[in-house]
Amino acid sequence: MILERGDDLPVVPGSAIGIIPNPMSGRDIRRIVSQASVFPNTEKASMVLRILRSAGTLGVERVLLSTDTFGIAAGVQREMTRLANARSTAHLRWPKVEFLELDHPTGTAADTTAYARIMADQCSAAVVLLGGDGTMRAAVPGLGDTPMLALSTGTNNAFPIMIEATVAGMALGMIAVGAAAAPTTRGKMLHVQVRRADGRVDHEVALVDACVSTAVDIGSRALWTGTSLRELYCTFGEPHGIGLSSIVGRLMPTHRRDRHGAAVLLDDPARAGHTVLAPLAPGLLQPVGVREVGELLPDRPHPVREPRGTVAVDGEREIEFGPDDTVTVTLRHDGPRVIDVPTALSASTARSTLLSRSSTPGPGRNPEKESS
Repeated sequence: MILERGDDLPVVPGSAIGIIPNPMSGRDIRRIVSQASVFPNTEKASMVLRILRSAGTLGVERVLLSTDTFGIAAGVQREMTRLANARSTAHLRWPKVEFLELDHPTGTAADTTAYARIMADQCSAAVVLLGGDGTMRAAVPGLGDTPMLALSTGTNNAFPIMIEATVAGMALGMIAVGAAAAPTTRGKMLHVQVRRADGRVDHEVALVDACVSTAVDIGSRALWTGTSLRELYCTFGEPHGIGLSSIVGRLMPTHRRDRHGAAVLLDDPARAGHTVLAPLAPGLLQPVGVREVGELLPDRPHPVREPRGTVAVDGEREIEFGPDDTVTVTLRHDGPRVIDVPTALSASTARSTLLSRSSTPGPGRNPEKESS
């Protein structure tokens, strides 16, 4: 597709995306115990605006945006009005933005799940989330088959990516208008099951890691020291990662696309035979004792050895268990469909979707012939 000078891409009827910025991401206790950055909600509103501008330029007709009481949605609406009335920006083409509201907001992660479900039900082609690992995990039950794009605005961001919101909006727009294919394969996910002595079963999922700790209560939820860690299960672990999955990245790098995950038996570094120095939080390198490391194969329940403690999912303690409980961790390929931004934009390059006639082609290239 090559545009004449000054032409706009046409609006595609029915095209829609969803945006969920988490106003609470990037505000946990790790800002006290380390030098983790604070991600202001004003910047989240600015990111949303940049996504909207990209989507509108590419012809996306409609955007569903979650609302909040912290000023993100209000800031977006206020700035859109200002830009529309300013002479220098009056020409900008905005998609129609629908500000969604929940009937019974809770101020918890359940709101993210509810917004994701609404957006998936209303046929948005993809949903972009602004937050950390916990935000992404909360969205998964509501998304179903709807693809997600995870943008980092949290603390220990192993799952979401750091990428300019304008570029993220381009990838979303390409998928929404049909110029790039949506992802079809599902990512990996950990399922933690606790069978209680009375027959009850508790279940949690993790997109990145599940970690067993000797701490007997949930407390402040976040983990940031290595002394109490005993078992770690990861869907992936990258050498450049941060958080608990960085332990795997240091010991046995495991790619997001690998079929297997990783399992590590840990110990107090004061008595462990081997230790690894891992960035458990921004500015916080901690020694972690290591006993064993190996592959975690899919669809095989792995029994937790520790008799008592807590299980943290994606860095936050969620489950307490005791000697009478049976805990298993299972790796499955039933996670979300995650948008790969470079792949989506490569598709647009191959189809010359964003190339205008006024562009200067490289040596020996004829864009018109390449796009025909």
